[in-house]
Amino acid sequence: MPASRVNISGVFHPRRDALRRSLLPITLDTLCLVFFYLALVTPNRISWMMPLSFVYFPLEGLLFGLVLLALPERAAFGFRGLMALLLGAGIIFKLADMAAYLAFARPFNPVLDAYLLGDAMNLLTGAIGRLGALVTAALIIVLALLIFVLAFIVLGRLRALLLIAPGKSATWLSMGLLVWLALSLSPLHRSSKSFYELMALHVNDTFSGLADIRYFRSVVSVDAYADTPGDALFQAIRGKDVLLVFIESYGRTVLDNPDFASHVRPVLEQANIDLAAHAIFARSAYLTSPTVGGISWLAHGTALSGLWINSQVRYDALVRSRRQTLNSLFRRAGWRTVAVMPAITQAWPEGDYFGYDQIYTATDLGYQGEPFNWVTMPDQYTLSAFQALERRPGPRRPVMAEMALISTHAPWTPLPTMVDWAQVGDGSIFTAQANAGESPEVVWKEETRIREQYRLSVEYALADLVSYAITYGDDNLVILMFGDHQPAPLVTGDTDNRDVIVHLIARDPKVMDAVQGWHWSDGMLPAADAPVWRMDEVRDRIISAFSAPAESRSEEDGQEKIQTSVQPQDQTVDTGSASRSQ
Repeated sequence: MPASRVNISGVFHPRRDALRRSLLPITLDTLCLVFFYLALVTPNRISWMMPLSFVYFPLEGLLFGLVLLALPERAAFGFRGLMALLLGAGIIFKLADMAAYLAFARPFNPVLDAYLLGDAMNLLTGAIGRLGALVTAALIIVLALLIFVLAFIVLGRLRALLLIAPGKSATWLSMGLLVWLALSLSPLHRSSKSFYELMALHVNDTFSGLADIRYFRSVVSVDAYADTPGDALFQAIRGKDVLLVFIESYGRTVLDNPDFASHVRPVLEQANIDLAAHAIFARSAYLTSPTVGGISWLAHGTALSGLWINSQVRYDALVRSRRQTLNSLFRRAGWRTVAVMPAITQAWPEGDYFGYDQIYTATDLGYQGEPFNWVTMPDQYTLSAFQALERRPGPRRPVMAEMALISTHAPWTPLPTMVDWAQVGDGSIFTAQANAGESPEVVWKEETRIREQYRLSVEYALADLVSYAITYGDDNLVILMFGDHQPAPLVTGDTDNRDVIVHLIARDPKVMDAVQGWHWSDGMLPAADAPVWRMDEVRDRIISAFSAPAESRSEEDGQEKIQTSVQPQDQTVDTGSASRSQ
């Protein structure tokens, strides 16, 4: 038998070999069609990935087909390249959106989120070293290029398929347009143009981001309080220590989610009883944060500046401006201003902008215990160290402190527990707690465990602050405490709500009299219909309430409420404190 007719097995099977030769292109063509279809209909949020999410008739598939079919041979290669760029960009945007929704409950913005690339490199460098970070970045770039190359190859095979019978292909594509139109008018809702809508969204976000940069730079230094003399500020609380406390991830979800609320509501009710037993008053409401799930410094910048800081671009413009923060205004009025930032472990050049007399980072607070994974120290130690450093008995200036408490930061294990304040010392007592409990690898295997640990961390933070107010509170202590943002969607579920809870705590009843116009709920548990402010209202509300003469304060609050209600909402895409190490 001639060698040409002998295969590996030594037996020639002409039909079987022909079948194999025909199966390969059929398989490749099928894979190309599946890739093309999935690229068009796959949603850009992981939470939307259900079987029915992939049962759509995409208009873009028909339009791509018509263009590929109509292209003249000379222009086919170039136009195919442009179409591959479009298809590949859509795939990459979908992947970026999936990550952004998981972390920040919003889509990726090409302009406002560009800084995340640098942050990701810093994170990778810290985790796997400089070389490992560079290799990872190179692999990601190669993956992006492969997506474009694959898109180009897929479109080439689709064009070849269509050109096998151009007339029939044109007929079928035209009939497909009619079917798509019929589906779009039917109650089935199985027609789709989501790929076009996705690309339009990101193009619009790009232009909106660029416009927002120009707009924000024009208004960042327009400040009604820029030249207000210090003796005209905060007369109603002069001489009092003022604590502005950000509680990491203390979102409204703890009251709206029944699984959380059944535990947290009793904690807040008991807190109110405990405070009242020591003649301490409380009022509560809600604030809308500019970010979700992270990027806490945007919330800090928003509350302190009185401007809506919903992107890194805005934050960078803010810290380069002369806008007066709440901290700098208190300093102008005679307070000693400090930042207590246990999350900061590196240099923080942005801190110079905010107007602090003293910045306490993790290394400045003297903690000698073990860290709680990412959390450098428990909140109780942070408060205890602040008390020892800044609220010593004897003559001193009143202190205005901005504090970022982090025990409610992921991974929420191990969790600290309260000890007697007299035993806190240098924090060594917490080492046993830091080495107890389950590891993040164990806890993060189940969503129910993650949420339970988050809820327990919130209960700890609330108990800690209430205990501090009772233990160290006097007529000269005012605490405004609120969440920086809602936790990540992994905890909250699929919600667009960005509200956090805010509490005002003070022993002096005159403090509460000054904020009557705020109409906040009495006690630590805000009512469901309690006021909801945007977080950028905090600065000016505090200035107005505590600086204006008592007889005119209620009138000003009423006017400000009217102005706020008609204030136009900025239309920029939200991007997700004051330190980016948080």
